[in-house]
Amino acid sequence: MLKLEKKQVKLVTVAIALFFVLGIVGLALSQSHLSYAAGASSQSNIGVINEQMVISQHPDIAKVQETMNSEIDQAKKDFDAKTASMNDQEKQQYYSQTSQRLSLKQQELMAPILDKVRSAIQEVAAAKGLTVVLDKSNVVYGGQDITDEVLKKIGASK
Repeated sequence: MLKLEKKQVKLVTVAIALFFVLGIVGLALSQSHLSYAAGASSQSNIGVINEQMVISQHPDIAKVQETMNSEIDQAKKDFDAKTASMNDQEKQQYYSQTSQRLSLKQQELMAPILDKVRSAIQEVAAAKGLTVVLDKSNVVYGGQDITDEVLKKIGASK
């Protein structure tokens, strides 16, 4: 084994201690810099929006609801007429098909509204320099609320 003199042992011990302390200080500085940067970026480039409210106030939503109500009424009439002579299993199967058809119809009617809302969100976010926009329900604290600007963009009355 290597034999070291007392002076050399002390020098190695001091060097190791100094390296350890510098590492801790460097780590602390880098962590404080990261948390500062995260705090600054959350204020400057993250937006929040109440997307459900924006969708519900879209000018075309009333037309979609009216169309869906008439589709549902027609589906009820068709269901009553066609299932009069069916057994329970056939009725359940026809009900599932009707529900699926109505769901697809709703998606088809809502697609243009969702596209317009998302496009308006992107335009407002770009104008404000936001790189991320989250739904308000997913955010506990922080972020710049752009709901009002998006409502104005799509022409909704508040």
